[in-house]
Amino acid sequence: MKFTTAAEERDGWEMISRETHFAHAHLTVVTDEVRSPARATGRRWTVVQRKAAVAIAPMTADGKLVLIRQERIPIRAAIWELPAGQIDVQGEAEQSAIEAVALAELREETGYRLAEGGELIPLGDFFSSPGFTDEHTYFFLARPVEQAAEGHAHQDSESILDCRAFAPAEIADMIARNEIRDANTLSMCAKLAARGFITLEP
Repeated sequence: MKFTTAAEERDGWEMISRETHFAHAHLTVVTDEVRSPARATGRRWTVVQRKAAVAIAPMTADGKLVLIRQERIPIRAAIWELPAGQIDVQGEAEQSAIEAVALAELREETGYRLAEGGELIPLGDFFSSPGFTDEHTYFFLARPVEQAAEGHAHQDSESILDCRAFAPAEIADMIARNEIRDANTLSMCAKLAARGFITLEP
């Protein structure tokens, strides 16, 4: 699998111009004028550019998924979600580098690690909100995982309040009751179910 950190100009898409409005370590706001395969004339669109990210589904030996409960400032709430994090590289990154980020985020945010003989399975990627941002996230299933003796290593910027393992039926119930609301976790659960790794039946 080839990993990239930005949407590419391809398949008849052509960049005409770009105006940068704001640049920060974590995001850039630009207005692009783009010609697409369906439109011969240029179209302007304001885009929030974000680094690529990883999201990890940590699965225990008994088939439970490990979630974290984290405070999220933009929505003023603490929610249950899968561990995830940005890929701090410029341009393209090799698969091995992306996998290393996934394993590091797993350990740092949950205190779990891949057990000896375990596997890290790539599950593709998704775009979180393609109407305004090019942010995309690479999915991984890590199984089986076990608690690391050294515990978690939360960063100062994080506010992780809890970490627990849930059976797929519990997660299905949490989704139905709107307790799980973030795009990463909802999309990952759909991917895991579609691939036959879990069954979402409350």
